Amino acid sequence: MIRIRARGPGRRLLALGLPTAWGALAVTYKLGCPLAQQNGLGARIATSAVFFAVGTGLVLHVRHVLLRELKQVREVAGAAQSTLLRPLPSEVDGLRVAAAQLSADRGAAVGGDLYEVVATEHGVRAVMGDVRGHGIGAVGTVAAVLGSFREAVHDEPDLGRVLRRLDRALARHLRERAAADPESPVAEDFVTVLLLEIGREGEVRVLNCGHPWPYRLLDTRVEPLSRAEPLPPLGPFPLPPELPAVACPSLRPNEVLFLHTDGAEDARDAHGRFFPLAAVLAAALGAGARTPQALLAAVFTRLLRHTQGAPADDVAFLVLRDERPRRRAPSGSRAAARSATTCPQPTKHL
Repeated sequence: MIRIRARGPGRRLLALGLPTAWGALAVTYKLGCPLAQQNGLGARIATSAVFFAVGTGLVLHVRHVLLRELKQVREVAGAAQSTLLRPLPSEVDGLRVAAAQLSADRGAAVGGDLYEVVATEHGVRAVMGDVRGHGIGAVGTVAAVLGSFREAVHDEPDLGRVLRRLDRALARHLRERAAADPESPVAEDFVTVLLLEIGREGEVRVLNCGHPWPYRLLDTRVEPLSRAEPLPPLGPFPLPPELPAVACPSLRPNEVLFLHTDGAEDARDAHGRFFPLAAVLAAALGAGARTPQALLAAVFTRLLRHTQGAPADDVAFLVLRDERPRRRAPSGSRAAARSATTCPQPTKHL
């Protein structure tokens, strides 16, 4: 639980007492000091110096109070950040992991993007999501979706049932928001979600609700994990009765999945050009960036340069590199794996 320490009575009295004392000093000088009643040049200079000192003291005191409050707000935001988007371990069940996010709200430590990676008995499961809007206003929705995911991935053996749990959690959160603030436009809110499951032998299963497809990286090749039509985002539309996960070709040893939110590829430079994420990834691979941390650093550096340090939307990246040893597969299985080059195209759900 995040607690904000309230000011004690002494600190409140001090905050009010100092400006009052400065003001009382100025009034006392003006009304009671004989020098302040004179009209000579020296008297005017002395009076101006007194009031200048009083004004300077008030400005410095207000500045000190504001800086202290800003520090406290940042500490609370940092605590919220570590609770919602807690730092991921560098390794999860044989997968090397790196993640980072950048809020579009200047000074905010949290935003509308979410990610998580969890090792379960059903495989390593990851989520990447993007809440409509950005910054502090999206934090409640991020908390509802992430909290549901962290429970459901252990309870539900089927990826489709995990997605339904997230959908129900989001619906409850939006109903509670509507009840607390009837003027809040909750009917317009939605969340894009990508659910990813990676088995022990690199098997990849995905459910995508309106989210950008991750990129597969191997050697210097960069290609989308799938080109299948995603489901609609969570929120505005009900989920279809059947939710078959998209089965993609298995990850090969040292192959990388690069997950991202649409704030990356939608980022524009001063001339209105979009950020070329795929080309930047290819260039990073060509320059020798192979680890998730190196890829993340290369992409973030280019993104900040592209947007001049001020992206218009929240941005999040999640990088997974499969470093697990493989069992020797039968020749027939290897041939079947080589023949699978693209993910199957599921039926479109409107």
